[in-house]
Parts: sequence; C-alpha cells; structure tokens
Amino acid sequence: MNVAQRVAIVTGGGGGIGGALVARLAHEGARVVVADLDAGTARAVSESVNADHPGSTVSAGADASDTAQIEQLIALAESAFGPVDLYFANAGIAGAPGLEVSEQDWDLSIDVNLRAHIRAARLLVPRWLERGEGYFVSTASAAGLLTQIGSATYSVTKHAAVGFAEWLSVTYGDRGVHVSCLCPMGVDTRMLSLGKDSGDALGKAAAQAVISAGDVLEPAEVADAVLAAIEDERFLILPHEDVLDMYRQKGSDYDRWLRGMRRYQNSLLAQA
Repeated sequence: MNVAQRVAIVTGGGGGIGGALVARLAHEGARVVVADLDAGTARAVSESVNADHPGSTVSAGADASDTAQIEQLIALAESAFGPVDLYFANAGIAGAPGLEVSEQDWDLSIDVNLRAHIRAARLLVPRWLERGEGYFVSTASAAGLLTQIGSATYSVTKHAAVGFAEWLSVTYGDRGVHVSCLCPMGVDTRMLSLGKDSGDALGKAAAQAVISAGDVLEPAEVADAVLAAIEDERFLILPHEDVLDMYRQKGSDYDRWLRGMRRYQNSLLAQA
C-alpha cells in the first residue's frame, strides 16, 4: 500500500516508535491522528510534524484500550481527514518482572498490549470489508516470537498480539484487509530506559538481555522498516534481522532453546 493521501491513526504516538511513525507517515504524504494517553506529548509530536508538513496531523489524548475512546479517534480522523485507511496499534506497556505481579497489572497489560488491538479491529475491519481495503499494523515485539526474560506480562501479551495479527491476516487477508506485525528487539525508547533503571535484578537483567542481543535502534530506523513493509504488504516486520534466525533455532529444538535461555538468564542475573 502506498500511504500517500491515506488516513492513519497511530496510538502511542506521543514519542518513541509511535512518534517516529507519525513523522514518517506525514513525510510520505499521509494524514495522521496522533493518539497518546498523554495528550501533551501527542500534541507536541503533532505540532512538530505540522511545522514541516502543515495540516498533516491532529492530536488527541486517548486510552487506546478503551472502545469508546477508539471510536472517538476514528470519528476525529473522519471529521479531519476522511475514512481511516491504516490503524497502528502501537501503544504498549512493559510490565513488572516476576510472578508477584498483581491481578490488576495483568489486566492492564492484557488490555493495553492485546485487547486494544482486538477492540480497534472490531470497529475498523467491518468498515474495511465494505470498502474492500484497509491496513492494520500491530506493534508486538521480538518477545512475541521468542520470549522476554523478566516480565511474564510483557512476554505473554506480546505473544498474544502476534497471534491475533496472524489470525486477522488469515481470516481477512483475501478480502482486502492487510496486516503487518512489528517485532523489534532493542529500540532507544523510554520503555527500554525504565528497565535499565528499574533497580530490580530481574528487571535490569531483562533490559540487559535486550541491549546485548543486538543493536539498539533509533525509533526512526524502526519507522523506516515499517513503511517499507507496508509498501510491500509484508506481514512480519523485523528491524533486527537476527530475530528470524533466533526464531528458527527456537522452533528447530525447543528444549535446547529453553536450556540456552535459562543459561543466558543466569549469566545476566549474575551481572545485575
């Protein structure tokens, strides 16, 4: 899909990967609703992008996991620009390490990292089927293909996000609904910094695992990879190419891979 003149919604658009996606989309001629739980950061990204590409974005503070607020984002896009062509389910949260995570934290992670995608798709896919075209981009993680040392909530919900994106593609891909799933490793964002500075041994090990597994990319590099995948209508987006080799190794011998991950975790904890 060529994104020029298309209408997009980007959740988690107030910075990091989301902010870079907004800038890249606007540069390519798209019109974008910048959505973030923090209305101030969404507005700042929108104003910055509009300075270079006047009128290309509007912003809104919104909880991307709330159905009513997703409906409001769609309505804003339609009133400002027209029918939504692309939805970037990019908002996400990291989650605390270990099994001691509360039920409330599990619910929050499942809502933001998974149900937000489901709720958006339920609203948009029927419209896209009527129009014969639409594009859903899910931000998951390499943790959704491999796993995440430290945070069970992150690893589990990112696996689920990959699974939901796969299901969307299988179910609607022959009816004009395109789906891509972004699975990066380390990206220089606030989420990665929170892990490094968590003060918790398992949390620090989790961040170090991401940092030591490959290059830490800039958000703009990830946004470039996403736009290239959309142009090709390619499902799996791997800004870190090594993830595919790791995924193949995992699938070829699960027990060996698990043993290796345990050794890797133990070495990281010894350094924490």
